Amino acid sequence: MTVDIATSVGQEALELLNHLGVHSSAYSGGNLNVHTPLTGEVIAQVATINADDATEAIATAHAAFLQWRIVPAPKRGEMVRLLGEELRCALPVLGRLVTIETGKLLSEGFGEVQEMIDICTFAAGLSRQLTGLTIPSERVGHRMMETWHPLGVVGIISAFNFPVAVWAWNAALALVCGNAIVWKPSEKTPLTALAVQAIFTRAAAKAGGVPPGLSALLIGDSSIGQQLVDSPLVPLLSATGSTAMGRAVGPRLAARFARGILELGGNNAAIVCPSADLGLALRAIAFSAMGTAGQRCTTLRRLIVHESVYEALIAQLKSVYASVVIGDPRDAGTLVGPLIDERSFRAMQAALDEARSGGATVTGGERVSSKDLPHAFYVRPALVEVSAQTGAVKRETFAPILYVMKYTNFADALALHNDVPQGLSSAIFTLNMREAEEFLSATGSDCGIANVNIGTSGAEIGGAFGGEKETGGGRESGSDAWKQYMRRATNTINYGTALPLAQGVSFDID
Repeated sequence: MTVDIATSVGQEALELLNHLGVHSSAYSGGNLNVHTPLTGEVIAQVATINADDATEAIATAHAAFLQWRIVPAPKRGEMVRLLGEELRCALPVLGRLVTIETGKLLSEGFGEVQEMIDICTFAAGLSRQLTGLTIPSERVGHRMMETWHPLGVVGIISAFNFPVAVWAWNAALALVCGNAIVWKPSEKTPLTALAVQAIFTRAAAKAGGVPPGLSALLIGDSSIGQQLVDSPLVPLLSATGSTAMGRAVGPRLAARFARGILELGGNNAAIVCPSADLGLALRAIAFSAMGTAGQRCTTLRRLIVHESVYEALIAQLKSVYASVVIGDPRDAGTLVGPLIDERSFRAMQAALDEARSGGATVTGGERVSSKDLPHAFYVRPALVEVSAQTGAVKRETFAPILYVMKYTNFADALALHNDVPQGLSSAIFTLNMREAEEFLSATGSDCGIANVNIGTSGAEIGGAFGGEKETGGGRESGSDAWKQYMRRATNTINYGTALPLAQGVSFDID
């Protein structure tokens, strides 16, 4: 494996930011050093905000909401459509910046921006479909219905691994629903956030009539995120991060009766059955387990394989793991880029050491090119054969580690699959209809996402995204996730001359 960083990553990042319309003052001379995982070098210095700045931004967003909520929803949708058009024009540049700041492959960086475009398209159409029900009334001359109204300021806390797509999932829906948005991005990926804010500003100018402060960007440490969590002007907070983060955020939101969309840890598994198409399964497993260097919340982390196909599949997997190209994610042919930083590398090594001490067989997992790039952390994905699901296997390590285990009976495979605290994404590889249907049934996978003959990664925006148990229970993106960004009112209209009471109650004052 070779990592040839021929182009100065820092210089390229600055050129991309300039092309995207971000003024140099936003990324030079600040107090937050921004590192690229490609080389580990500092590529920018971004200024952070203080508590007073955050308070002012939230208040301004609330004032913008009071104006935006009365703009007709289809007109709000037109603004989001224009945002999608701006993103479409910026796709190759913003996608490349995503790659430089996160370390994911160029195709993944481009794909993340495409996901932003797709959710804008979805939301623009949704702006004409924010419909409620008409409900039969038991009373003569009465009609019941429900209406949906804008909620307020939506806070967004995003993670480094999808630095802009998760913002778009929330922002596009929140905006068409009549809300304002305040965004705190990860401190590891502020440059893409600056770029997206510049893109939003251009779209808002083209749309016209967009109140100032409708979208605010707060770059700062965890205390700024805590302000979003605690602010009474933020009725809904969407937070993506670890389960530990969710444990801190959830009670604080509950204490003030605020809503939360929590997208937390994933410890995703796939079951490979005797009838599985092993060639298809191999390709799906490889991407799900190694894509984004194992730094997706939907990354495949546990593989449960029937004993009859175990040896054949694992032999093929070991071959793929040994030969997969690791290197500069901007290069054609690279399939695995770097981990985000040294902390992630150390967490990976600690998990592998724990597995070895428990008797597991570890293939891969070593650091590569440390001499050429001492401040970057490229690793070979690890395949870990275990005899039991204990210790680190039950925890999410945000790195390319795939724990592999055998099963004999399908019921045992389902039990293993569900026997972890997390419940985000899941998959089964089988040509047996009964196994597939049971996996999707109430007694099957306990995850928010359950797939048949595809991997755990790569969700489309049309479906609601999120998980159960310690994954937090939140839902973002498609389906009817928009309802979380609005408040529901049940209305009863009396168009008659009498006043009958429900349930036959009598209260005659005449």
